[in-house]
Amino acid sequence: MLPLLLLACEPTLTEIIVDQHHLRVEIAATEKARASGLMHRKEMAENTGMLFIYDDYKPRNFWMQDTHIALSIAFADRTGKIVKIANMAPLSTATTQSLYPAKYALEVNQGWFESHNIKVGAFIVLP
Repeated sequence: MLPLLLLACEPTLTEIIVDQHHLRVEIAATEKARASGLMHRKEMAENTGMLFIYDDYKPRNFWMQDTHIALSIAFADRTGKIVKIANMAPLSTATTQSLYPAKYALEVNQGWFESHNIKVGAFIVLP
């Protein structure tokens, strides 16, 4: 019975497209989900990530306190256009800022954007 309970607790993944590359993401669209993000996780599967969706449109700040995975983050505007990409170190309390207003933030394993040749100006396409 325990395996069924664990299976029921696993996050639901949705597929998005980032500059023609498919990526499976967890959606963080509530305040609670955005606050916890990927904290306390030790690993993340290849070609997966977390997409933070906000109701408002303003500059964003992220940090990595209690996050054990090296991540890259892309901030995107209302249209899904990436306006900034940055790398973030595990367990760091340094703030990573979008600098520009963002409606979306996409966290992936560090190096994913670079290995897929995704740069500022690329688009995140939601289902």
